[in-house]
Amino acid sequence: MSAALQTEGLGRRYGRIWGLRECSIELPDSTVTALIGPNGAGKSTLLHLVIGLIKPSTGTARFMAATPATTRAGLAQIGFVAQDHPLYRRFTVADLLRMGRALNPSWDQALAVRRIRDLSIPLNRRAGALSGGQQAQVALTLALAKRPRLLVLDEPVASLDPIARQDFMTALTSAVTAEGVTVLLSSHVVAELERVCDRLVLLHDGRVRLAGSIREVLRAHRALEPDPESRVASTESPPGASARGVVVVAAAAAGCLPGYTSRPVSFEQVVLAYLARAAEPADAAGGLAS
Repeated sequence: MSAALQTEGLGRRYGRIWGLRECSIELPDSTVTALIGPNGAGKSTLLHLVIGLIKPSTGTARFMAATPATTRAGLAQIGFVAQDHPLYRRFTVADLLRMGRALNPSWDQALAVRRIRDLSIPLNRRAGALSGGQQAQVALTLALAKRPRLLVLDEPVASLDPIARQDFMTALTSAVTAEGVTVLLSSHVVAELERVCDRLVLLHDGRVRLAGSIREVLRAHRALEPDPESRVASTESPPGASARGVVVVAAAAAGCLPGYTSRPVSFEQVVLAYLARAAEPADAAGGLAS
């Protein structure tokens, strides 16, 4: 499978502080990748580097294996939806669609109008008069009508209520299925990411801590719990990281720990375990590995 986006040693420094460093990831074509990490982990820095809002201090980001993502040709194939859905509040929805058509050579007006009408959003309504969910849907429509090969979403549902959030994610899933677009989606809502994503990139302190197929990540880890029926007394905690009372370890190590039973691990448990481990002092981190 070809890579829609590939970064090699990508990094950005703000004075003496690195917002992102040594980031090397691949997003296979037609996949949806969850970008996860605590505040300050480097998620927005990575997204802004990919879409050309800031320039890298080190490394490269390449689109479709050849075109630098920040060139005009690369940016023309990348759609972006920001967290606060920035729209010109005094523009009507129709005005926004006309602007999109004027600015994007591959603009699909029929797609844009059809999505807006299917969502029952009035074309003559000013953006400032729309609900938060409607603004998010308009922002997604503007990005999709650009006919991007890569869609970058930075916390697009953070400010939405549960119903609007579900509607947005359903619309995103339908668009990905219909158009085959590759998606990089940043969010703190782990349950929703698991529902729509098939790959994972986890950042902490500006570095990639875990990356790969979600299916492979889950297969490579196990959850451990003390075995109440075991005659072997476990005097030490197993090497790994705790996620809500469950210790997550590499699958290869799960059968080598007497006094514990192992079972399949959930996506949320793996994410929380890696975040917990990354936040520990370097000498306290255990043997959690993918």
